[in-house]
Amino acid sequence: MILALLGAKALYLFLLWLGSAWLGGYLSERKGYSERAGLASGLLLSVLGPIIWLFIPARAGSDWKRKGAFGKTLKDDHP
Repeated sequence: MILALLGAKALYLFLLWLGSAWLGGYLSERKGYSERAGLASGLLLSVLGPIIWLFIPARAGSDWKRKGAFGKTLKDDHP
């Protein structure tokens, strides 16, 4: 019974680790940097990686500045 509980906790931690890598990669690519940098920070720093990418300034002309954090349309298209 104890091993089964340990397995479930390990699975949740593993999913959290993979999710932080994905989110770090998404944020870094959206801000105009390479996706590899975000993946590396998400894998190495776990939950802190994506949080750090929230504070790194976006490059000029990046999707973060043109479309926003999660938007698909350009900000300038709206009246």
